[in-house]
Amino acid sequence: MPELPEVEVVRAGLAPAVTGATILGVEVFEPRSLRRHDTSAGDFESLLTGRTMSTPVRRGKFLWIPLDGRTQAIVAHLGMSGQILLREPGVVETGLLRIRLHIEHPLHGEFWVNFVDQRIFGSMAVDKLVPTADGAPGGLGTDDALVPAQVAHIARDPLDPAFDDASFAAALGRKNTGIKRALLDQSLISGIGNIYADEALWAAKLHYEQPVRSLSRAKIRTLLSEVRLVLAKALAEGGTSFDAQYVNVNGASGYFSHSLNAYGQEGKPCPRCGTLIVREQFMNRSSHFCPHCQKLRRPRATPATAADASAAPAAPAAPAAPAAPAASVPGARKLRKPGDLTGRTSGVVPDIAACRAGVPELWPVARVGVSPTISASCRSARAVRTRTRR
Repeated sequence: MPELPEVEVVRAGLAPAVTGATILGVEVFEPRSLRRHDTSAGDFESLLTGRTMSTPVRRGKFLWIPLDGRTQAIVAHLGMSGQILLREPGVVETGLLRIRLHIEHPLHGEFWVNFVDQRIFGSMAVDKLVPTADGAPGGLGTDDALVPAQVAHIARDPLDPAFDDASFAAALGRKNTGIKRALLDQSLISGIGNIYADEALWAAKLHYEQPVRSLSRAKIRTLLSEVRLVLAKALAEGGTSFDAQYVNVNGASGYFSHSLNAYGQEGKPCPRCGTLIVREQFMNRSSHFCPHCQKLRRPRATPATAADASAAPAAPAAPAAPAAPAASVPGARKLRKPGDLTGRTSGVVPDIAACRAGVPELWPVARVGVSPTISASCRSARAVRTRTRR
């Protein structure tokens, strides 16, 4: 599936041709490619004909072109195999053409914008623009704090200037899942798919099932840095193309597939340590990782905090056994404070005098703090001695 770099390559390629261009006509060859279009707002063709387009905008894997009036936009999602291609009028399209826009630019003349989609998982629609929840620009390519209604639930992507690292880290800490599942959650962080998740996790030395709650803030910052670096490298190389489906607006393929370290590298040596890359099934797809560099580290059990202790209901206190007065036992030592024997300050004072009087052999044990409850040990030992005497 095209991910952020591939969609951004398309957005950047469309911008010079469609910004300021007028839509002269619309042809729909496959109605299924309009399944995300709300027909109650009007017919797709009539809503677009005669409209002027603004600069294309992208958030995550979604692309939209605002229309004049700034109340509506053409929303495009490439799905698994969608392409948006710029063609000279009259060129025969070799792919499975689903939608065509006839446009005229005041400087560049007439073009065709062809939406080609082999599997018909992609779509185009006219959607209303709504204010962004955070008041920041809707996405990359605009200063307007507007976003299509069907894109409003999509989180910002890590290349968006308005992406908030601290908010992402806080939201991540509330998740009870593995780190790769979190990276693929488009309501948490958008634009990252299977390819770039594997690459970023390899760079950050994280196993794909590492629990997000086990990650420190420093590790999350490292991961975000690696995500941005991987995406920037892919953009510089035109995205990742494994076949003819992943192309820019001119039909050219990207070259990032030659720079992959983990994804699709099963059985090849890890570029970092030489261990063979492993492929495992994950969410109806695959995960690729180095079993040496990306070990799954189980989180250590954390001790209860003071807040946890205050939240938990207090257990009823057991009645304290009366201690024999120290003065009544010859040689008894007076305790100055709790914990003199064991070095602990839990507030529980063992019945030391009774121990020394009845069971002298327990005294050295009590001094090193091995016996958890001296009084109980003393009572048990005395019972044994009584039975022996009988």
